[in-house]
Amino acid sequence: MTCIVGLVDGNEVWMGGDSAGVAGLDISLRADPKVFHNGNFLIGFTSSFRMGQLLRFRLAPPPRRPEQDLFHYMVCDFVEAVRICLREGGFAHRSNDVETGGFFLVGAEGRLFSIQDDYQVSEFNRGYHAIGCGASYALGSLYSTRDLPAGERVRRALETAEHFSGGVRAPFLIERTGAVQPALVAA
Repeated sequence: MTCIVGLVDGNEVWMGGDSAGVAGLDISLRADPKVFHNGNFLIGFTSSFRMGQLLRFRLAPPPRRPEQDLFHYMVCDFVEAVRICLREGGFAHRSNDVETGGFFLVGAEGRLFSIQDDYQVSEFNRGYHAIGCGASYALGSLYSTRDLPAGERVRRALETAEHFSGGVRAPFLIERTGAVQPALVAA
């Protein structure tokens, strides 16, 4: 299920998501959004609505130290807070001593990160990414619309994913955030 699209445009991160909830061959349109703000972070999820609910309402991202690189923060501090949140919320899975979560995008300080189910953090040079069953269609659209305004690119990517994927459905929610000053604490 799902298509989540993220796009960096200058100091802003645009993110859009669909409304499909899929269980087997059944599909329903959900009122709870797959894209939302949590403090200074813009988050869009796939995998599970429970995971998204925990990221939205329970995750308390720690502040970043002034000297700490943002990617280092995402890999170490942010992901550790996510792991604890998902474990305590009953979502994280453990099998053969390997813990897994789910897939989601995070926009922060004008940058876009993809968090994988093994808690790996990715940042792509191309400035956009998509996740979910409609991701490959959305990525093709994002590539081919690179001369359009950011919001239009995100909308078209979601529409393309809906056209080709049975697990993606409008209405689409598109959010954006400008360059955000990080929450800093003294070292």
